Amino acid sequence: MMHMDSKATIAPADFAACDLRVGTVQSATPLEGARRPAYVLLIDFGPLGTLKSTAQLVQDYAADTLRGKQVVALVNVPPKQVGSHMSSCLVLGAVEGESVSLLEVSRPVAPGTPIA
Repeated sequence: MMHMDSKATIAPADFAACDLRVGTVQSATPLEGARRPAYVLLIDFGPLGTLKSTAQLVQDYAADTLRGKQVVALVNVPPKQVGSHMSSCLVLGAVEGESVSLLEVSRPVAPGTPIA
C-alpha cells in the first residue's frame, strides 16, 4: 500500500541512472536577487571537478556552517539557469514544510565518492 505522499513506483534501472555523489562544500554565498532566499554553493566532487548549485538553505544554515560539509548531490542533471547562475547539480535534503536538512555522510569520504 502506497503512502499518500509516495511517488510512482520506478524500475531499478531508473534509480541506477541517477548519478548520486558525495561532494565537499567549498563556499556558500547569498544568491543575489532571488525571489526566495538561497545560496550559491560551490561543491568539490573530486574527479568530476567543482560544480555549482543553488539551494534554498538560508533559513536552516548560516553560510559559514556549510563550508566543509560533505553533502549528497545528483550530478547528472541538465544545467539550470537560476538568476545569473547556472546550477549544474542538485543537492539533496530532507524537506519538512519550509525546513531542509541536508543529506550528509556520517564519516569523511573522498569527494566524488558514488552513492549506491
